[in-house]
Amino acid sequence: MFNEARKHSPAIVFIDELDAVGTRRTGSDTGDREQTLNQLLVEMDGFAGTEDVVVMAASNLLDKLDPALLRPGRFDRQVFVSPPDVAGREEILEVHTSGKPLHDVDLRTIAAQTSGLTGADLANLCNEAAIFAARREGVAITQADFDMALERVIAGVQSKRVLQPAEKRVVAYHEAGHALCGELLASVDKVHKISIVPRGTALGFTLNLPEEDRYLKTREELLDHMAMLLGGRVAEQIVFGKITTGASDDLKRVAELTHAMVHEYAMGTADSAQRGAYETGQASEVTRRIRDEEQRELAFEAQAMAERLITDHRDLLEQLAQALLEHEVLERPQIDEIMRGTTPVTDRPRLTGMPLVTAAEELPRKDT
Repeated sequence: MFNEARKHSPAIVFIDELDAVGTRRTGSDTGDREQTLNQLLVEMDGFAGTEDVVVMAASNLLDKLDPALLRPGRFDRQVFVSPPDVAGREEILEVHTSGKPLHDVDLRTIAAQTSGLTGADLANLCNEAAIFAARREGVAITQADFDMALERVIAGVQSKRVLQPAEKRVVAYHEAGHALCGELLASVDKVHKISIVPRGTALGFTLNLPEEDRYLKTREELLDHMAMLLGGRVAEQIVFGKITTGASDDLKRVAELTHAMVHEYAMGTADSAQRGAYETGQASEVTRRIRDEEQRELAFEAQAMAERLITDHRDLLEQLAQALLEHEVLERPQIDEIMRGTTPVTDRPRLTGMPLVTAAEELPRKDT
């Protein structure tokens, strides 16, 4: 490859998915991958010059690359490609819709609703909208086609499963619990749509779309988000007196958030300076116990908030659930009609669950 590039110099060699051959060497592997990596290192900065050959590569696993690849003279410049902002998403949408007929479509609005999506996601969104337009035999893509495409990209393909009446009622209250907490907590992204139509592996979904790109979140905002995630499970408990398996994904996301808040963002009470020791397995048993209990305390606090919101606004929960059972899908105007006159909650209930272990405490010792 490099011989061919030198024959056509000046030239650029681009290697996609560099981690396929560039992962960290162990010293015991003598297979093709390690030999390829060694040859690549020699070609890029060996005794022979590259002779006007520039080497570029792409990878999503930068931390797994061999350190020798990132030394000066090799891949010494790193460009982090983050998801596009709202202006970038609008320009990308213009590119992918340039050859498609549009009718009354506001790309700026679509860009604002697709925070976090990459260029490939936006290309897929445009293709899905075109497919929806073709299926209804339309002559142009409309805003409604993009709305359905966004729902499919985010929530998944509509399933053919038919829910039993009792299950449908549980799902309706579950999604109403999510939506109610999202509407009452100002920091949570606005609810765009609620549905009890099965999609993908989900029996229903509540679609929250941000109004603007944000890159920082406070502790209170993360707690609000967890309260919204737990709102479905709490609604099941309050209405039916029991919980179901439908909240498994919500619980998984809450566990990930509490872990990140304690171990990465130092939003617990333990000293964040011990994060590195914890990751390398050198933290003491007391520190591990403190952090485990801090995660539980954060989850308890979010659950208390959800319980307070749903209990105090039980009438709104009933209205949302009954409207879902009647229509199956609620759009933003219907949600606004139900929530009319309701203001977001400002006071945050705090649950003082089990007492946290302080750093000065020690684990019980056996008598010697």
